[in-house]
Amino acid sequence: MRAEYLSYFSLAVLLTIILASCDRNKPTDSSTSGLASLVCDESFENILNQEVDVFEYRYPNANIIPYYASESDAVDSLLQMKTSMIIVPHELTAEQVEYLDSHKKRVKSQKIAVDAIAVIANNENPIEELSIEELKNIFIGKYTDWNDISPNKSGKIMIVFDNQGSSTVKYMRDSVTGGQLFAKNVYAQNSNKEVFEVVKNRKNALGIIGVTWLNTDLDGGTANGVDIKTKMEQLERNDTTELASEMNNNFAKDLKVVAIRRNDNPIAYKPYQYYIYTGDYPFFRSIYAISTAPSGSLANGFYSFLTSVISQKIILGTGILPAMMPQRNVALE
Repeated sequence: MRAEYLSYFSLAVLLTIILASCDRNKPTDSSTSGLASLVCDESFENILNQEVDVFEYRYPNANIIPYYASESDAVDSLLQMKTSMIIVPHELTAEQVEYLDSHKKRVKSQKIAVDAIAVIANNENPIEELSIEELKNIFIGKYTDWNDISPNKSGKIMIVFDNQGSSTVKYMRDSVTGGQLFAKNVYAQNSNKEVFEVVKNRKNALGIIGVTWLNTDLDGGTANGVDIKTKMEQLERNDTTELASEMNNNFAKDLKVVAIRRNDNPIAYKPYQYYIYTGDYPFFRSIYAISTAPSGSLANGFYSFLTSVISQKIILGTGILPAMMPQRNVALE
């Protein structure tokens, strides 16, 4: 599967270059114009789409083409120098940086956000909270029926992820089960939209999904559906509390977000930005922009944009925690 992806990506990049070279009216590549591509972990598609929209609105001569793939495929594309920029939930290893350096590729890496992973359930399921231990026992098959946790007539437990190679799957396996394999009642879907559909239609289902997807229409826009001009006006205001407040009130209404508690804590928390910041919500991870693009290129310009104030405001509005935003700008529940 990875080989097929890289072959497809190579062809797509080649076609992009050919099309660009055929049009003499295309602007010269610079930090704000030209054409550039990058590969992003598909878990963060909702975030990057909004970043690209705003960047291209501010710089009409810029054309950013994002490709969405698994975490491992994104890293492989950078190491094989098929792209000069990736968005993934971890930094490169020292060996990977050394390898790129040996090929005269200078690596720049910047944390741009802290993401949270949400647990969602059908509205008819009476479950409201779970401990990490209970979730672990569900994943490894110790608990197979909702009655194993508390009186609950929802039936056999079904777990759904976005896809088999998802970084969300890897995170939960590493952080919750300690590397133990998932039970047979854990299923991979083909997209985040399918996770929502399964949970909405199955009383027994539990979905695992990036929190930004709870604040989206699943068709590439935000839940409130504002156009890009209106969004830019919101982003350029000094007070970012409005954006965070809108996010916290826009969790998907067709399902419920399950609160999670640590095993040694009687209080359960939902993945609101403040609780991500304090660490009370336990399932969080950093998102990094990693680039080998040369200075003056459009890819490098977009990398710089991702670390800017405007970019951090966009992230604030997607439901996760900006990496460089002061605490007073992070809304409470």
